[in-house]
Amino acid sequence: MATKKKIIIWVLAATISFFAVCAGIYCYVDSVVSTSFGINNPVSIYINQEKDYDRLMQDLSNKAQIENVANFETVADVLKYKGNLKTGHYIIRPDMTVLELVRKLRSGNQDPVKLTFNNIRMKDDFAKRIAEQLMFSESALLTSLNDSIIYKNKGFTKENFVAMFIPNTYEVYWDIDVDRFVNKMYSEYTSFWNDNRKSKAVEIGLSPIEVSVLASIVEEECTFSDEYPVVGGLYLNRLRRGQLLQADPTVKFAVGDFSITRVLNKHLETESPYNTYRNKGLPPGPIRIPSIKGIESVLNYQKNDYLYMCAKEDFSGRHNFAKTLSEHNRNAAKYRAALNRLKIFQ
Repeated sequence: MATKKKIIIWVLAATISFFAVCAGIYCYVDSVVSTSFGINNPVSIYINQEKDYDRLMQDLSNKAQIENVANFETVADVLKYKGNLKTGHYIIRPDMTVLELVRKLRSGNQDPVKLTFNNIRMKDDFAKRIAEQLMFSESALLTSLNDSIIYKNKGFTKENFVAMFIPNTYEVYWDIDVDRFVNKMYSEYTSFWNDNRKSKAVEIGLSPIEVSVLASIVEEECTFSDEYPVVGGLYLNRLRRGQLLQADPTVKFAVGDFSITRVLNKHLETESPYNTYRNKGLPPGPIRIPSIKGIESVLNYQKNDYLYMCAKEDFSGRHNFAKTLSEHNRNAAKYRAALNRLKIFQ
């Protein structure tokens, strides 16, 4: 009996030890996979085309403040993540665990970003602004914007292709490639130019692209958006009469210098299809990427009899509008006198 009792004790002891070991292993594994991050707010990390694992580890330490780097590497090894990095933008939430993050990264289940652009003049500026927010490079986008096959297939020219990009906030994936980005913007463009807007463009005798070109001039002329519809009506009056637009911003664009404070005769002599002092009608493309408000202001222009405008002599940024040349000349004389008093000669 004593021997049998000893055997039972040994069996029980072994069983208890086994479960104790299992419990210990479970607790260890749980502590590893449950490793969290010392953050109070969501944090974004980015994995670019280089798929640099060391850079990822730095971001997890510095930005996400991971509690234990070694635990992340352990889970990454088990799930074979190191050789399976996928590009993209990933948000780490304060309540996430290492296991959840590794699974998210390994699956490429990235989070979209909010892409925003507005108040942009030149094509180069546009490419730079977009490249600052997405994975592809500025040069890659510029190459696409200057690709005749791409812009012709979408119904544009090299000069007016930027009119396709409607300033707004868009949700896209950070690692979207250039082709998909351009196609998305084209889709957004066709959605923006719905039947209602297209019918308004027809009513004023312009194509959607021409509306954008005129809107770009209107925006460059105005400091205050409440003048957009007024100036839009003025320029439409000139177009309908076959008069030169004589818009100073188009001259600045032709010269390549928007810092000019006083447009002089030498500027007006610039040979360029954008110089509306020398060429009738609209220039071949926008002189900036017009905003939705600018486009809407042309489509819903103020019906007026104005043919002339001149900056106010108080330098408020507003304009004096005139119906006749004699009235305009008086306004222009007051403005020139104000410039002379301040010794602004260029």
